Amino acid sequence: MTDLFSNFSMTIDGRSVASAATLDIINPANEEVVAKAPDCSREQLDQAVAAARKAFPAWRATPLDERRRLVAKIGEVLAQHAEDFARLFTLEQGRPLRGARLEVDFAAFWCGAVAKLEIPVEVNEDSELRRSETRHIPLGVVAGIVPWNFPVNLAVWKIAPALLTGNTMVLKPSPFTPLTMLKLGELMQDHLPAGVFNVVSGGDQLGPWLSSHPGIDKISFTGSTPTGKRVMQTAAENLKPVTLELGGNDAAIVLPDVELDKVADKLFGASFANSGQLCVAIKRMYVHEDVYDKVADAMVTRARASKVGDGLEQGSNFGPIQNRPQFEKVKDLIRDARENGLKFLVGGDVPEGGKGFFVPLAIVDNPPEDSRVVQEEAFGPVLPLIKFSDIDEVIERANASEYGLGGSVWSADTDKAIEIASRLETGTIWVNETQYIMPWTPFAGHKLSGFGVENGREGLLEFTSPQTITVAK
Repeated sequence: MTDLFSNFSMTIDGRSVASAATLDIINPANEEVVAKAPDCSREQLDQAVAAARKAFPAWRATPLDERRRLVAKIGEVLAQHAEDFARLFTLEQGRPLRGARLEVDFAAFWCGAVAKLEIPVEVNEDSELRRSETRHIPLGVVAGIVPWNFPVNLAVWKIAPALLTGNTMVLKPSPFTPLTMLKLGELMQDHLPAGVFNVVSGGDQLGPWLSSHPGIDKISFTGSTPTGKRVMQTAAENLKPVTLELGGNDAAIVLPDVELDKVADKLFGASFANSGQLCVAIKRMYVHEDVYDKVADAMVTRARASKVGDGLEQGSNFGPIQNRPQFEKVKDLIRDARENGLKFLVGGDVPEGGKGFFVPLAIVDNPPEDSRVVQEEAFGPVLPLIKFSDIDEVIERANASEYGLGGSVWSADTDKAIEIASRLETGTIWVNETQYIMPWTPFAGHKLSGFGVENGREGLLEFTSPQTITVAK
């Protein structure tokens, strides 16, 4: 039986591999070292890429139904060890145990659902003279680079479609949260052919090594916009295709006819889930002036009733910020708001001197549009509530962001909400809900929120290249 809480190693060519150097993995709730993870050397990365290249021809030739079975098997392994994976997740990521378990369970479901997706063959012409069809063939070796906020689910977003379409993979989890993926790699050694799925962990140098590696044929990256720009620049050196799922500053527009008793919990959850560390969290909430006070009261009441604490402690609703650099960024944003005289309806004070990267839930009362708390992606539990009176003007304000990942409209009049949603410049817009993303639903960013598509048929085909075969009759 695999021990999920000790002896962390990389998976290279179907084997567990240690490293000379290690990384301290910090529990963000108490700042204690929970484990030491391998710090991959350049030579070991070369070995992982070489193993993936060697495995590619046989994996590509593996019948699709067998690849489906093995992708689904990843989900079965996650489900089999869900309780331990969830605890390990909380130790390294900080999210309360219930939320950690939900992510592991959802990732298990995701693998099974992706395994059922179809890889299309499109007939372009079938005449007396010729038949022409376009197939979608694998690219080769895919580099999957995964962030720390959703270290299991966002990894599966890359692993499942890449392997299903016949590619092999080298996966690099975040240096802050590598443990769950290292253990998944270890567990899958008994199921996947050697070299098909390699997992390496390391510090800041590993990402650039991987994205610039000549043996990598495709990069799928989720993370910050500045890092995504660097990935794209590196990939351009040898024309690697890239998929970039980057930051967001999602706007919610709450109309005066909103049925608050039905959506207040949704609005609150969408703003503060994972302590705001979510690319499609509500990060700017525009509320019509007629219902502003009611919405503010509902949000503040829920914030005051929520407990921020260690994810392993019973009763904790929200965990810490995952790492110190992000913790300092969120504190600086709150400090700037206070220094500029902005009013907090709740929160706004970060206790000093204690252990853990805890930030109390904070709601800012009607800050000006040009304030940092409105213009920047907090990626923490800080929400600006902003009054509006005119629909055209609020759409213009929502669209003024350099980001375009997601957005939402909240109204009892669905037709009106859809009309407003169609005018928002983002890849995904929800009406009367948010953050509903499924394996069959394409997910893409506009503007500085990304390049390419994840999920759905379009996302699946990002891991392929079209090949047209025309046969004269």
